Formats: sequence, C-alpha cells, structure tokens
Amino acid sequence: MKQRIVVKLGTSVLTNGTPRLNRQKMLEIVQQVAHVHQKGHEVVIVSSGAQAAGRERLNFPDLEKSVPAKQMLSAVGQGRLMHVYSQLFDIFEIIVGQVLLTRGDLDHRMRYLNARDTLLTLIDQRIIPIINENDATATEEIRVGDNDNLSALVANVVESNLLVILTDQPGLFTEDPRRSPTASLIAQLQRIDEETMAIAGGVGSSLGTGGMITKLQAAQLASRSGIPTVIASGREPNVLARILNGEAVGTRIEAASTQLESRKRWLLMDKPRGTVRIDAGAVRKLQTGGASLLPVGMTHVKGSFKRGETLSVVDPQGHEIAHGISSYDSNDLRQLCGVKSNQIAEILGYSYGDAVVHRNNLVLLV
Repeated sequence: MKQRIVVKLGTSVLTNGTPRLNRQKMLEIVQQVAHVHQKGHEVVIVSSGAQAAGRERLNFPDLEKSVPAKQMLSAVGQGRLMHVYSQLFDIFEIIVGQVLLTRGDLDHRMRYLNARDTLLTLIDQRIIPIINENDATATEEIRVGDNDNLSALVANVVESNLLVILTDQPGLFTEDPRRSPTASLIAQLQRIDEETMAIAGGVGSSLGTGGMITKLQAAQLASRSGIPTVIASGREPNVLARILNGEAVGTRIEAASTQLESRKRWLLMDKPRGTVRIDAGAVRKLQTGGASLLPVGMTHVKGSFKRGETLSVVDPQGHEIAHGISSYDSNDLRQLCGVKSNQIAEILGYSYGDAVVHRNNLVLLV
C-alpha cells in the first residue's frame, strides 16, 4: 500500500559522526529514499545539517555559540546542503525542492494553509520536498528550535501516514546505553508519558540541537495527530524499506488517535496565547462527552489574548488536556469564571454564545 512518510535526518546521520557532511553516507540515504519513492511511496525530508555545512565551507571557524553566529553558519550552509542533495538525487532522476519554514508559518492560519498547499503540490508532482527551519532569519520567538519537532509539525501539515526520525542511536532505551550495560532497547510504546520523558533525559550530540527528549516530543505531537513514529538509527542498512515493510526496527511510538481533520490538526500545532484552568467536572465532560467548554467549568484564566486565538486548557493539576479557539477575549473570560452560560450577556452586556470554546473548535490532547 502506498504511504506518505516524513523522514527526519539528523546532523549526526548526515555527517556520519564526523565534523563535515559525509557524501558517501548521504548518497546511501538518498538511494534508500529514491528506492522508496520509486516504489510509489510519497516522501518528505526534514533535514538538519545546514550549520555543519556552513562550518565546513568556512573551514571550521572558532565562533561563539550565539544566535547570530548560528544564523550566519546556516546562511552559508543551507545552499551548500541543498546543492549536495540536488546532485545526489539527480543520479536517480528525482527532482527536489527546498522549503524553509518557521513556527510563524505554521501558527498563522493562512500561512499554514499556504505552506500545506505548496508541500502537497510538490508531492503531487512527485518532487521530494527538503525542509529545514529558516535559521538564517528566524528569531527565538518564532523558531521551532529543533528539526525533530519541525518534522512532527510537517507530518501534521501533510497528513502523513508515518514519521521516521533517523538519528545516531538505535532508538529509546530503558536507560542510557552509554552509561549502563543493562540498558535494553524499547521496541514499542503505546503512549508517551512523564516516565518516558524521564528515561530520555540528556542532550544530543555536539553537532545537533536535539537529544532523545526532542524526538519524543516530536513523536508525542505526531501521535496526537494520529501519526505513528519510528525512531531508528540512520546507520541501519536499508532502514527505510525495512520500516515500511513492517520490520521491527528502532522504537515505534503508536498513534494515540485516529487521523484528525485538517482544522484540528492546525489547532494542535498552533501556539496557545493563553491558558484556561478548568475544574474536574469540566475535564470529565470534555474527555467523555464530546462537550463544549462552558464558563461554569473555568477556575482561572492566564495571559492576554483576543477572541479567536488559541488557548491551552489545563486540568486542576495544571496538566494540558486540550487546545481550543476562544470565543471571548481574556478580559471577558476573567469575568466569566464559574458563571452559568445564561448569565453571560448580563455580565458582559453581549454574548458570542454559551461556550468559552465550542467543541468544533476544540482538540483533546489526552
């Protein structure tokens, strides 16, 4: 069966653990992608490596670890990275297209739709999109921050069937395998919780920005979107075809839900502008009854936001349980905490409806 997959390639994979892009390793991976592509599958690549390519081009300068220095390396390296990809895919007569994204492109509804349309058109034309975060211009406020999470956002946008994160580790272990000889590979996870995140503590390689934590964050987002994830070693032979053939390679994190409709996919990705805390009764109604969020269930409102912006809904313990579009602004909601819906117009002098967040504008996270 034809599948649409997003493949995230980490810097440590592209360099094969060296300070520079390893063309032989990249050719091996490109050959795998080409094979999958030629079998009729649709492939989107999210690639790190721009900064490593920039360092190589500049003969490994000794630079401070500042944001402008990293942006400069990305500006130099991004074109070089794409040039290598283009040359390698040309061997297999496959056209690639570069797409640079920021969090802002995916938070704004119209820009999200534009990005989706561009990616789907590339896919429809059998062109392989190669995506990276726009490090050369992104600021701290809008950057996704690592390509693991970017890959999950992209998988969400293009409604992929599978996310594959290739790294320098075989997958998630019960303990750090570099420190514990008894560590064993976790082949499958039904869900990611706080205990799983604790197992994954620590950072990645010196060349990359993400460790296992960011890979699990990405897998969690993909799972909530109805997309399974496989975290595996990029050094495994023929790893992509084996994964697509159903072989147990690396760690597989199952989808927590069925595929979501497009609007709710965007809601899941959109960065909340504020937070609404609700009581236990409201939590039960949202999670079991498919209900809207009513003001009577609110206990606290945090942040400043406008009507129509995305909110984070948290339970009494502060755990995030949903994202939703607010029917009222933050000042209004502070006046409506614990209020019955039939009192809204009396308190505010107007009403936009009975619900703080209508069920059609709500997506559950748990």
